[in-house]
This record gives sequence, structure tokens and C-alpha cells, in this order.
Amino acid sequence: MNQQEKILNDLVDAVVKENASDLHLSENRPPVIRVSNFLIPLVKMPLLARQDMEGLLSLFLTPANKAEFTNKKEVNFAYKHSNGRRFRCNAYMSLGRLSIAMRLVPQEIKTFKDLNLPPVLEVFARKQQGFFLVVGPAGVGKSTTLATMVETINRERLEHVVTIEDPIEYVFDSKKSIVDQREVKIDTPDFGTALTGIFRQDADVVMIGEMRDPETISTAVTAAETGHLILSTLHTNTASQTVDRIIDTFPSDQQGQIRLQLSSSLLGIFSQRLIPRISGGLIPAYELLINNTAVSNLIREKRTHEISSVIETSSELGMIDLNRNLAELVRKGEITVENAHQFSTNSKALERMI
Repeated sequence: MNQQEKILNDLVDAVVKENASDLHLSENRPPVIRVSNFLIPLVKMPLLARQDMEGLLSLFLTPANKAEFTNKKEVNFAYKHSNGRRFRCNAYMSLGRLSIAMRLVPQEIKTFKDLNLPPVLEVFARKQQGFFLVVGPAGVGKSTTLATMVETINRERLEHVVTIEDPIEYVFDSKKSIVDQREVKIDTPDFGTALTGIFRQDADVVMIGEMRDPETISTAVTAAETGHLILSTLHTNTASQTVDRIIDTFPSDQQGQIRLQLSSSLLGIFSQRLIPRISGGLIPAYELLINNTAVSNLIREKRTHEISSVIETSSELGMIDLNRNLAELVRKGEITVENAHQFSTNSKALERMI
């Protein structure tokens, strides 16, 4: 075992022992882990020299990833340690220094109940076709929620599921479903190519790790219209913002068409956050938009700013308002009032509910 392998083993052991979600490595700094949303320097471990960082990177990257990093100074990749633990990683340069961010992927795919997520998500996992999005800032568990939806399908339905990811995070064992997982740059050149391919692969369900460009979004929406269940994520904060982001991705002369397609193919949008729990750890807070006739009309008629009001007044239809969810978590003693206000998108409205 060389020096870099020993360093890596010690770092992975620390992540697992401390139940950390992330590991941050950078030259001339001590390693840092994230535990329950707090960054903790591993001050007892030595600073990482440039040679250490380059040695670690050589353990991680394939020749193709090395070429991409050399060209772009940044690369996404997955890493599986000898102990079986998987990490989603990004290597990048910062002020000329080499840095690596590593997110630990849980070994088990948990249930919605385990994750404190609403059982209504099972309803969307059982749909035959349509477009369902899980949204929120980075690091709030979007991939975990999607993995649970895919595993629900895998356990319950006879379907062909294709995932398109950069990189692959959760690994699925085919159960009732056939699950094919395609990693960008390894199994397919890009999201667009892989997504176009699903029409020739007899796919029923497609999970897209992230929608990054108009081509991917357009193909995904078309696939949802033509009999596929499409699951994906976006880095947006609310349901109304998500609809606007999708439409604004396109040139003005194409927005009318995508608006019409989205209004008919969208199933729902689930927006989530992870909030520090009073008892320790994190707990999700969330918003759920369910597309119905009223919402569909708002999307078509360019009145997406009214979507939040529909969510607030449609709890009897199964929609979930973020502020009501935050207020409920406060009443149950799960989170503090201060944190509820910090994560609310409308603090004044929340004040009336607490």
C-alpha cells in the first residue's frame, strides 16, 4: 500500500466513523468533513501536499476523466472504495490549487418512511407516463429521493428502467424491473445522446440525473408525452421557479411550444430542503405541486407566479405547502422556529402559521 492509498483509507474510515455526508480535500489544508450540515476540519490529520492530492487523483480517475480534467480543470466522477462505499466526486482547481469534493452515497436505498418523506411520492412512482421533478439546492437529497422512487418501481413493477447519470450514484439490482444504468462519458457521450436512445431501447421509465440543456429538457418532455415516465432533478427552489426555469431555457420562439407540452405532460414537482433537527441530524421539509387543470391552465397562460397560491389553497387535493410543512415540524418539536424562518420562502406567511 502506497502513501496515497493509506491516506485515502484513513479518510474514508473517518467519513464512515463520523457519519459524514461529504469529504473536502485541498492542498495545504487539512481534510474537512460535513456532519449534519456542519463542516468539521480533521485537524489531527496532516495537511495534504500537492503530491498527495495528485496521488489521490490518480487513484480516482480513468484515462478519459484525466483527459477531461487536464482540458477543463474540472471533472465529475464516481469512486468505489475497497470497503464497498461509493462516492460521487468532483475534482477542480481553486486559485491554482487542486481540490476534490466527495459525497458519500448511502449503501442502502431507503424507503420514503425511512427518509421522512410523504407517502404520496409512491403515487408518482406508480404512474405509467408523465414528467416528475425533484428540485432544490445542491446537497438536499434530491438524488436519494429519486433513487427511492426508482427502487419502488424496481420492486413493484415489470418495467424497463434506464438511468442516465453523471456520475452513477446508487447502484440498483434488478428485481421485478430491468434496470440499466448509463454513466455519461463511460456508457454514453452525453445526456442528449443517451436520452434519444431510450426510444430505441424499449424503455418504460427513465431517470435523468440532471437536466442541463434545452436539448435534454425538450427530449425529456417529448418522452413524457409519448408514454414514458420521466424522473429528473433541477437546481431550483420552488415549483413556480422550476416551471419558469424550464421555459426560460428555450429561445423565445420555442417557449410557447414547450409551455404547451409541459402543461400537459407534467405530473408534479417536489421541492425539498434538509433542516437541522433539534434531536440531531437533518430532517426534510418540502413542497409538492400536483399538476391539475388549474395548474395546467396557469402554465399555458403564462401565470406561473400564481402557482404558489394554488399550492397554499389545495392541501385537500394532496398538494403540500412548504410553510405549512415547516410549521408542522416546529409544532412537533423537530426544528427550531429560527430554522423554519431561515428555510421559508415567505417568512411573513410562516409567521401567521406558527
